[in-house]
Amino acid sequence: MRIFVAVFNLIFDIMKARKLIAGAALMAAMPLMAQETSQIRLHPEQANQVIPKEIYGQFAEHLGTCIYGGLWVGEDSKIPNTDGYRNDVLQALKDLKVPVLRWPGGCFADEYHWRDGIGPKENRPRMVNNNWGGTVEDNSFGTHEFLNLCELLECEPYVSMNVGSGTVQETAQWVEYMTAEDGPMAKLRKQNGREKPWKVKYIGVGNESWGCGGNMRPEYYADLYRRYQTYCRSYNGNELFKIASGSGEYDLHWTEVLMDRARNFMNGLSLHYYTVAGWTGSKGSATDFSTEDYYWTMGKCLDIENCILEHMRIMDEYDPQKRVALMVDEWGTWWDEEPGTIKGHLYQQNTMRDAFVAALSLNVFHKYTDRIKMANIAQVANVLQSMILTKDDKMVLTPTYYVFQMYNVHQDATYLPLDVLCATKQVRAQMGRDGGQRTLPLLGATASRAKDGTVHISLSNVDLEKANEVTVDLAGLGVNAVSGQILTCKQISDKNTFEQPDVVKPAGFKDAKVSKGKLVVKVPPMSIVALELK
Repeated sequence: MRIFVAVFNLIFDIMKARKLIAGAALMAAMPLMAQETSQIRLHPEQANQVIPKEIYGQFAEHLGTCIYGGLWVGEDSKIPNTDGYRNDVLQALKDLKVPVLRWPGGCFADEYHWRDGIGPKENRPRMVNNNWGGTVEDNSFGTHEFLNLCELLECEPYVSMNVGSGTVQETAQWVEYMTAEDGPMAKLRKQNGREKPWKVKYIGVGNESWGCGGNMRPEYYADLYRRYQTYCRSYNGNELFKIASGSGEYDLHWTEVLMDRARNFMNGLSLHYYTVAGWTGSKGSATDFSTEDYYWTMGKCLDIENCILEHMRIMDEYDPQKRVALMVDEWGTWWDEEPGTIKGHLYQQNTMRDAFVAALSLNVFHKYTDRIKMANIAQVANVLQSMILTKDDKMVLTPTYYVFQMYNVHQDATYLPLDVLCATKQVRAQMGRDGGQRTLPLLGATASRAKDGTVHISLSNVDLEKANEVTVDLAGLGVNAVSGQILTCKQISDKNTFEQPDVVKPAGFKDAKVSKGKLVVKVPPMSIVALELK
């Protein structure tokens, strides 16, 4: 078998070299081509990793109208709601099959004092959200409201503790309040209307402690983490998964110090990575961007793979058994706030460009699930690369929402490793890391096999002009029927608005055929295609 695989790989490499040479000659003779061709080789014999559903996690911070107006309107609102939760948003998130929801931040977490958000709402103190626009909040959405929402969505809660301005006692008592069956904090919870403890698995010990979470040095935070996590106790069979505040992008020193000094006390280490700040040095508009901006964004997005590999390399040195998980608990696009919106609320529109960032990032996460066990896109509603936008009683689903919906078939499925042979494009990159140029593959792909044997293949043609005819070798998979959906647009800046909510929306896809063990798919430019094979 090994000899066969080696020979097959050699043949594939020879074909690849010939295609590159032939492609170069053809490009010289024909400067403009209507269509690219690509080949994908699946490796079902190497399939040994399950894609954790938590890769599709969401993030809800007290930021702008993510919570108030996005998820929560209160029981007395004229907007249709269930116990204060917007019915339209609640149903949209149920349809998305959200596996885990992170709260209350973000930067907000290290200024949040949980006792302010419990008890009768009329007695809860108002607070100023100093991190995000100085907005005054009434604390009507607190611990009970968040954990009850998670129960409604049937998802795991991920609660971030206040390390920056809080105390060890405050952290310990919050965990006890949420998860203990008996004791003083359990008694207080029962007085506030919740008899049984909640199940809370994921606990974040601080957030961005190198920045808004306290501007700490890694050496200091490592000791502080060890102290705080000691008092995050597992009550009554509720086993906590403790997550340390990790690096922002390429701060490898932070990861090295944390792994050296605290790895034996953590279950996970976070990583934050935003597709932010265009090659010109500014964030730029979410909707008004050039072709060069677009391709730069695709390259910056895919650089998350290099970032992950760098951190994994360090983690592997200290933890070769991969006991400590890497949690990409903040990721996504970050553009300038929409004109006319409140400064500091980070409200941005969402185009097909953002949809590609979502798809390409998820493709990367699927490859490294031996180490990556969770990812949380920022954020669920009205903030940054959101799933949902709301305005008064109106709601619109974004292109990113539809990517998550089309991709949720990969949750808890077995990842199928693959090779992609496709055309590439040289694009601008951040100076200082790779000489100002990056090679961008024009086709993104990922694949998985469900427990019932169904195979799902997701393809992304990021080329703005050319279609892509993709051939996939299905040898060994035993499938012969295909169906699919497509998410595409007329212009890459297309978006959904409250006036026109269905500009970018999935549709049925028929241009895929299976014959003689091969799948041939014709993917239009600017398109994401999700295929199901049985």
